[in-house]
Amino acid sequence: MTELSPRVIALAATAALATLGLAYGSAQAGIGAAAKPAIGGASAAHPVVLELFQSQGCSSCPPANAILNGLADRPDLLALSFAVTYWDQLGWKDRFGSARFTVRQQDYAKAGRGQVATPELIVNGTHAIVGSNAREVAETIARAGPPRGGPEIAVTATGVRLAALAGPVRPSIVWLVRYDPGTRNVPIRAGENAGRTLPHRDIVRDLVRIGDWTGSAASYSLPAAREPGLATAILVQRGTGGPITAARRL
Repeated sequence: MTELSPRVIALAATAALATLGLAYGSAQAGIGAAAKPAIGGASAAHPVVLELFQSQGCSSCPPANAILNGLADRPDLLALSFAVTYWDQLGWKDRFGSARFTVRQQDYAKAGRGQVATPELIVNGTHAIVGSNAREVAETIARAGPPRGGPEIAVTATGVRLAALAGPVRPSIVWLVRYDPGTRNVPIRAGENAGRTLPHRDIVRDLVRIGDWTGSAASYSLPAAREPGLATAILVQRGTGGPITAARRL
């Protein structure tokens, strides 16, 4: 198979995402920054959640990384890149990989959200698609919209507060996500991507369960970040591998 250049990948992604009003930006490819939000109901306080499961050892992952990288600056999308570990045995250990992220993908598979494979994109914890298919990514984002059915998330002086919801509520997990918002260019010296330098955006560095939510108003303190310069988000998820019902960047 002929390997596509980063510019060709970016241009293809741009064309596909543009059909649904989702601008794709790539500094490496010389394409402009993301356009204004186009997803109905989504905003910085209510973003659509994108979880890409990928690995530096997977030859099919660079196009998916390129798509996610191009969406990373959109205020109405929370683009998160989870580096899994099951490719590490094939000659290159992903420098961002974590067994916890592999388990998270496995939990989605157990809940019926696709299979454990890369590159896989999970949207709002409910839609599992191939992360390198730009058109399907655009269509799924537009169809999904922001998470629904969960509490409002407010930032407080000491952490976050989840508002109460009336009526029966299924117990949910409250996740703290720390991710690197910068671009990290990683030279790959072995494995399927040997000889390439792969750019990464929004690489997840920590995923911490900070509590549970059962429908009543509740407050949660946030542990200190283990690395400087990381961005923070909160996810409210209906059980292990379940739908994400609320999300917010902090």
